[in-house]
Parts: sequence; C-alpha cells; structure tokens
Amino acid sequence: MRGDDQQQSGMFSYVSLEERVPQDHPLRAIRRSVDEVLRAMAKDFDGLYAKTGRPSVPTERLLRAVLLQIFCTVRSERMLMEQMHYNLLFRWFVGLELDEPVWNHAVFSKNRDRLLNQEVAREFFIRVLAQAKPHLSDEHFSVDGTLIEAWASQKSFQKKDGGDGDPGQFRGERRSNETHESKTDPEARLYRKGNGQEAELGYLGHVLMENRHGLIVDAMATQADGTAEREAALLLLYGKWRPAAARAARADERGRRQGV
Repeated sequence: MRGDDQQQSGMFSYVSLEERVPQDHPLRAIRRSVDEVLRAMAKDFDGLYAKTGRPSVPTERLLRAVLLQIFCTVRSERMLMEQMHYNLLFRWFVGLELDEPVWNHAVFSKNRDRLLNQEVAREFFIRVLAQAKPHLSDEHFSVDGTLIEAWASQKSFQKKDGGDGDPGQFRGERRSNETHESKTDPEARLYRKGNGQEAELGYLGHVLMENRHGLIVDAMATQADGTAEREAALLLLYGKWRPAAARAARADERGRRQGV
C-alpha cells in the first residue's frame, strides 16, 4: 500500500543521536580518541577560566568543532554553525543535543581564538601523538611543505614607504618582499612555487612524517622564502622530534662546517 506524504513533522523523537550514527562510521574511532585526550586535559582547561561568572562554551566542544571543520573542510565558521543546525552527525561529534541551540559564529570565533591558543593546540597534538607511540619509528622521516595562501589580496601588497601613487595598480611595476608588504597581513610574503608560476601572498606549512606508517609527528608554519623548507626540515627533525643526542649531532655537524 502506498504511504501518505504527510508534511507535518513530529513533535518528539525517541531515537537518540547516538543511535543515528552508524557503529562503523570513521568518526566514531576519532571521537573515542579525542575524548580520551580531552579528559586528560581537563585540569589544563580549568586554568583557562575564571572561577565565577556565566558558564562559557565548553573548551572540549570548541576543540571538537574545530577538528570537525578540518576533517570536513568547512570553509568558514558561519558555514560550520549552519551545518550544526541541521547536520545530526556534526551535533553528535561536537556533543550538542538535538534541542540545544547552536552558537553564533562570531561567539564561536572569539572563544576559539581566546581559548585554543598555541599552547593548548600543541598539548593536544602531543597527547594524540602519545596514543600513536607504539606505531612510531624513529629511523626514517620525510619532511614536506606546501604553500598556504594568505587571507590578503594582491592589491594590499604595497610599498613599505607608502610611495604608491595609485595603490593596487601594479602592472609593469617590479615588486619584492624587500620593498613591499601587505597592508592587511604584513607577515605574509610574496612567493612562487616554481619558475613560470604566479607569485602569491602566503606562508609555508611544513609536516614531519615518519615513513613506517605515514604518521605525522610534527608540523609548523613559517614565512615563505627560498630557504624555509630546508630550515624547517632541520628544526622539525632535530629540534623537536629527535632527542637531545640528535640535537648534539646537529651541533657537531655545524661545528665541522665552521672548522671548529
């Protein structure tokens, strides 16, 4: 018998979010790993807040939302909040119930920038890396880099001394990082990946990966220049991941080059 296409929605749901997410969904394993790390960081989060006042957005939910934005390549906080309004998978992963209100995108951005600073992000990464320690090798590594486009337009790249007669009109004009800088993102650098390619304002992202299982063990971002990849590779390999003995080996190598 053909069913009726009834348009009136039900007022109550007897199926929980936990039941709606398939047991074999890949985000389930990620959620378990993330929750284990967040529980271990509870005391660190306590130190970020005052003892009195209104309860804020839980740091754990902020971190889960940021991870979800990365995993699903959501381009903006506004789009992320929109997805969390109606996407049940997003609500489940972040920890929001069906009838909980979603944060305003501006409130989310402000809380994220204030709480999820570099120290918190680094501690979170270190604890995730500790979970993968049984699968890590300290013998073979690769370092790779990529150009990260800056949120600054080419028109913002103007002379440092302010001598542009008509800012933004640069046809036929020679521009370089020595004489020009972005007025909206001064730390961005004009950089091209190779000969014949267009120069763009951006940064360089670097990733250190162990080769046995292809796991990322460290990452960093630098200003874009011709030697950044080599310098970042040495810093990641010897300065952060390898133990003190490896850093000493690097110092010995530097001493031999200088004839010490």
